[in-house]
Amino acid sequence: MVEEEARKEAMAKSESGGKITFFVVASCVMAAMGGVLFGYDIGVSGGVMSMGPFLKRFFPKVYQLQEEDRRRRNINNHYCLFNSQLLTSFTSSLYVSGFIATLLASSVTRSWGRKPSIFLGGVAFLAGAALGGSAQNVAMLIIARLLLGVGVGFANQSVPLYLSEMAPAKYRGAISNGFQLCIGIGFLSANIINYETQKIKHGWRISLATAAIPASILTLGSLFLPETPNSIIQTTGDVHKTELMLCRVRGTNDVQDELTDLVEASSRSDTDSNAFAKLLQRKYRPELVMALAIPFFQQVTGINVVAFYAPVLYRTVGFGESGSLMSTLVTGIVGTTSTFLSMLVVDRIGRKTLFLIGGFQMLVSQVTIGVIIMVADVNDGGIEERYGYAVVVLVCVYVAGFGWSWGPLGWLVPSEIFPLEIRSVAQSVTVAVGFVFTFAVAQSVPPMLCKFRAGIFFFYGGWLVVMTVAVQLFLPETKNVPIEKVAGLWEKHWFWRKMTSKRDIQ
Repeated sequence: MVEEEARKEAMAKSESGGKITFFVVASCVMAAMGGVLFGYDIGVSGGVMSMGPFLKRFFPKVYQLQEEDRRRRNINNHYCLFNSQLLTSFTSSLYVSGFIATLLASSVTRSWGRKPSIFLGGVAFLAGAALGGSAQNVAMLIIARLLLGVGVGFANQSVPLYLSEMAPAKYRGAISNGFQLCIGIGFLSANIINYETQKIKHGWRISLATAAIPASILTLGSLFLPETPNSIIQTTGDVHKTELMLCRVRGTNDVQDELTDLVEASSRSDTDSNAFAKLLQRKYRPELVMALAIPFFQQVTGINVVAFYAPVLYRTVGFGESGSLMSTLVTGIVGTTSTFLSMLVVDRIGRKTLFLIGGFQMLVSQVTIGVIIMVADVNDGGIEERYGYAVVVLVCVYVAGFGWSWGPLGWLVPSEIFPLEIRSVAQSVTVAVGFVFTFAVAQSVPPMLCKFRAGIFFFYGGWLVVMTVAVQLFLPETKNVPIEKVAGLWEKHWFWRKMTSKRDIQ
């Protein structure tokens, strides 16, 4: 197969012999704290929305509905409990500012480097955490969310690039997947804190303010981060300085092949040109399509639907509020563990294999959950205990599938498939599209769940079929290919080669 031969040729020509060094590990662990910020925010926002004192203070109408539902034990009403535009605005406002911030981050990352963007992300998130923990009204709460969005926008744009560029080719998948692992760690941490603070009258303030801890670590740590060799050559053009950093991060002086790739890539990168206009050129059509498709597909896996609906499912089988939150912790542990397993195998079995396995696993789980919910609706919303626990297991199976496929690979693949000249802007487009569709899903899930109930699982199940087939057909395998050689794979791809035939890539 032509595509596979091109991949092996790129590996053979540019393998620099780099190894994992303590310097690289320490730098990447610190940078990956940006993932903890995102994960903590996802976990903490969902947790505080289930806390009575928080809802009573800021969203009294939703609180009243919950109390009425609890008194009447109306199972069917669970579908519509959180169908409040004001409440979803609290969640979704982060994605609006994140969308704007990640587009601005493109210029910072491209012109000044990955390190300044990481620093700015930490500062903005720190300010948002402080304001959120001290909020006195909904306006302060939403402004805090907007600041958090700025922080997440800068971090999500720059951190995946940083990890991919620092990592040796043969370990790039494992190191880059550390970003999703940190998202899972942040999510778990938030749920543990929520579980403890729910017992305190104003515990929601502690939950929101605790976000300042990972933000402080990232902000201070970013001051000591080294810049990536790719960024040094792009922003300064200093070949000697780039070579010194490359030797340091690879742990060897045999870096001439990789240095040559970087210099060639830099010569094609004009920092004064319009990067967004360049991305629209026909020869970059594969990257543009993937920059749009991958974050879209990641959101329509239905992960947000399952995460949102899980507490409802757990309540229907008799779990109390604490039991529901504990079950959410269990699924969080499953997701984090599966992401760790993905780190161990992604550079061995490849990206496309994990996409295939995870997609099939999530599809089966979604459809089965949908069938069980349909049966429950026929029986006036009642689910037998054994089926209820089966749903809990299916949710864990689904989360595991996402945890080793679209969860980490949705960040890894975009960060490695773009050539240096468009890498920063293309990553910004990827993150921005992710924010747009996360916002759309967050706004649409409550009313869709209220209206369609089980049908929403089949809706997202259909998208899982589409994305699994699309990835197998149109995405080249990037396993073990040096990052500055990945662009050459498009030239050999059966579908994209006609569009990329005019590229000036050695």
